[in-house]
Amino acid sequence: QLQLVESGGGLVQPGESLRLSCAASGGTLDYYAMGWFRQAPGKEREPVSSISLSDGATFYASSLKGRFTISRDDAKNTMYLQMNNLTPEDTAVYYCAARSSVTTSWQLRWRRTYEYDYWGQGTPVTVSS
Repeated sequence: QLQLVESGGGLVQPGESLRLSCAASGGTLDYYAMGWFRQAPGKEREPVSSISLSDGATFYASSLKGRFTISRDDAKNTMYLQMNNLTPEDTAVYYCAARSSVTTSWQLRWRRTYEYDYWGQGTPVTVSS
């Protein structure tokens, strides 16, 4: 069974950058779509970004596009989220997730938490001066 472990979170100041990693074990990333979500205190989990592993297509929450970049390294079985110019509004626990089957219309599905079968435990990101 696929296991996902996030890392790279921490405390940064506004304007700084972080790169989150999501390492997969017990399977490979070749057969999955992957995504990043975040959950701020007292708020619902929200979609951040996703990458379709069948064709490499990437998707972003409209408010984050341009600051965040999703990528993957199949040789390392790892997905990344590069986050630049962070603001206090980016403070949240960040989760990676994986889908166990390729589907159509991923551009319409990726935002929904129930489309994903596996979840990591999350890594906290705090942006504060």
